[in-house]
Amino acid sequence: MTKTNALKLFIFLIPLFTLAQTATIHGVILDENTLPIEGVNIKTPTNGTQTNTNGFYELIIEANTNVTLVYSHIAHKNVRVTVNLKNGETFEFNPVMKMAVEQMSTVVLNGRKRKDVQGIVTIEPELLRKIPSANPGVENILLSLPGVNNNNELSTQYSVRGGNYDENLVYVNGIEVYRPFLVRSGQQEGLSFVNSDLVANVDFSAGGFQAKYGDKLSSVLDISYKKPIAFGIAADLSLLGGSIAVETVSNDSKFTGIAGVRYRDNTLLVSAKETETNYDPSFLDAQSYLTYQFTDRFELSFLGNASLNTYNYEPQTRQTNFGTLDNPLALLVFYDGQERDSYQTLFGALQGSYQVNDNVTVNLVASTYHTTEEEHFDILAQYRLGEVNSNIGDEDLGAVAFSEGIGGQLNHGRNDLDALITTVEHKGTADLNDNEIKWSVKYTNEDIRDRLIEWEVIDSAGFSINPPGSGGFNQEPYEPDSFPITAFQNVQARNNTQINRLQAYLQWSRRATLGDAEVWYNAGVRSHSWTVKDATVTGATQTVVSPRAQFAIKPNWEKDMLFRISSGLYYQPPFYRELRGANGRVQPDVKAQRSFHLVLGNDYSFKMWDRPFKLTTETYYKKLSDVNPYTVENVRIRYRANNSAEAYAYGLDLRLNGEFVPGTESWFSFGYLKTEENINNRGYIARPTDQRLKFAALFQDYVPNLPNFKMYLNLVYNTGLPGGSPSYADPYDYQLRLPDYKRADIGFQFVVVDDKKQYASGWKKPFKALSLGFEIFNVFDVQNSITNTWVRDVYSKRQYAIPNYLMPRVFNVRTSMRF
Repeated sequence: MTKTNALKLFIFLIPLFTLAQTATIHGVILDENTLPIEGVNIKTPTNGTQTNTNGFYELIIEANTNVTLVYSHIAHKNVRVTVNLKNGETFEFNPVMKMAVEQMSTVVLNGRKRKDVQGIVTIEPELLRKIPSANPGVENILLSLPGVNNNNELSTQYSVRGGNYDENLVYVNGIEVYRPFLVRSGQQEGLSFVNSDLVANVDFSAGGFQAKYGDKLSSVLDISYKKPIAFGIAADLSLLGGSIAVETVSNDSKFTGIAGVRYRDNTLLVSAKETETNYDPSFLDAQSYLTYQFTDRFELSFLGNASLNTYNYEPQTRQTNFGTLDNPLALLVFYDGQERDSYQTLFGALQGSYQVNDNVTVNLVASTYHTTEEEHFDILAQYRLGEVNSNIGDEDLGAVAFSEGIGGQLNHGRNDLDALITTVEHKGTADLNDNEIKWSVKYTNEDIRDRLIEWEVIDSAGFSINPPGSGGFNQEPYEPDSFPITAFQNVQARNNTQINRLQAYLQWSRRATLGDAEVWYNAGVRSHSWTVKDATVTGATQTVVSPRAQFAIKPNWEKDMLFRISSGLYYQPPFYRELRGANGRVQPDVKAQRSFHLVLGNDYSFKMWDRPFKLTTETYYKKLSDVNPYTVENVRIRYRANNSAEAYAYGLDLRLNGEFVPGTESWFSFGYLKTEENINNRGYIARPTDQRLKFAALFQDYVPNLPNFKMYLNLVYNTGLPGGSPSYADPYDYQLRLPDYKRADIGFQFVVVDDKKQYASGWKKPFKALSLGFEIFNVFDVQNSITNTWVRDVYSKRQYAIPNYLMPRVFNVRTSMRF
């Protein structure tokens, strides 16, 4: 970037006068046999273009006004469509041109209708497949947005605006999906449910969402999978694994299908960590989305997923250096034992959609989610804590020269879980002039069988350490200890839990005008009733009602501004993890957590460097009651299951996105958050997710003289989270924070074949797209830590916090192709 452009980047927040407003429409035009049509003329009243040999076209049109496009070809009937797109929007439209039947009537497509006015961020699917990360995909892109945080690159979990990992809704084609129950660390997770190769659309809301979405406190991720328009194969290969996806469509276009298989191996990432291990992971899944159009009004679809994740872990040694230059210290650990984990998931959903008439559509959805999870481990760790030999030239440089503390710990676990979740739902939509009505009734049965057996024994200098709350640490060998020898932590429980839920919602939306301004209204209400039964104990039936509302207005100003306000009362009825207390037993009468949301937002679209940009600002406030306190260790959440706290969260999110480099979209994000909780009226302290400051950037670039050589940068900086204290500690006594999280991933890609660069002969002819890439994770080799290991010097009784570091710098090679 030149000095001139760099200066412009620093002053991008200076208001600029509005220039010509444009949008882009593009797509592929096919005939009735799903073959691309070359030479189709696309015309508007002011300009036009033609399709290339692959049927592809792209046209820049005027924004924020009705523009009529006419698609014409000498051998086909004309297609006429009217679009109304917002400034800077890119819209995909893929018409099928027929030979002997009347074409579609005029339709109006308004890009602002369901996105900006709702406070929803839409992410281009192609970004999911390009941006480098240790965990590429949807969650990786979300972490570049303000208000979305995760300080563990090995995990696909994320927290939003002060919520935890369990407070986020995820939908695929309108069907809620789940994540594993027993996962404790990021390297155990494997693959996200969402397969990026199958994705057609990504919508994300960080709060204040509509009644049609479920009962969670923080966010909604709404994914739509593709409906193919032609046969195709896509593959992606790297040192971390690979994926392949196949798209197909029948000759009469009634049947469409897309299926994908993924395999992942995290050995490259974990072997780079400070703990030497024998590590044998295997993360495999297969997904499919099939549709069949029986009539013009009735369509049946199937969404299926099968995954098998195994995690075999046998640690050997670990050395962690810490302390200061004047007093360097090290923890040296020798391990014995192993961990064997297995997660098997099956998911299937059948959805029928029937168009009653031009204005009313009804759906019936039936889905089943079944997971069997095993977590078995016996690991003995024996440690030496001492001073490091810092004599340069000494053959023992870096080794522990003098031991200040010795000890060990034995961890044992036999955790098994079997969960079956079955859902039946009726949904409907009615469009009445400018009014839209949506409704739903949903029944869910959750049958969960869980055996939890975990204990930990800790000793220091040969003497067993008492558990928390049993009278303090041993004073041996100086004073005899009269307490019985017990495990430092011991949790044993067997739960056989059934939860029956009945949910319903009704919401109304309307577009209108208010003077010269465009306005949009949405109001709705949800109801949720549930009953928990565990063994012979049945909790009382509980019911909550959740009203929600949104309002947006676009004044008729010279500057392109949109203002939004969202508010509502949000509940989160407890899922199984929230019912299980610290002792492992289910508490059937745990109440739903409640949160009042208020979100104010503004979108400002403008031109800079003669290219489109948008600045999005949102400020929010949440007031929470009946809060279920919890602790977080790596990615494992442990609840108290007693609704003993109240809390609040407020903050500011800023995001600037646009074409910093011509033809590519990039963005910069900033977030400020403060969230605190008051447990049992002891006063307000920081919540485990109090991520005070966040800065992120997602940047795309290319070499001007070599545009096929591209660069992708993913940058995240988060201030430290609370969580530096021992997991058993009283949070009111320990309010330590982990160090700031700093990470940069960069990827380089050379495009050999793409839509604009096709070959009619040679070895490149079969490819529709081919690229070769090189990626660097954690470019600056920053030592980020997610938790601390606490060890004790037996002589001074002092405890040391030993950071558990995440992955260092790692290199990866990658190739992507499409046929």
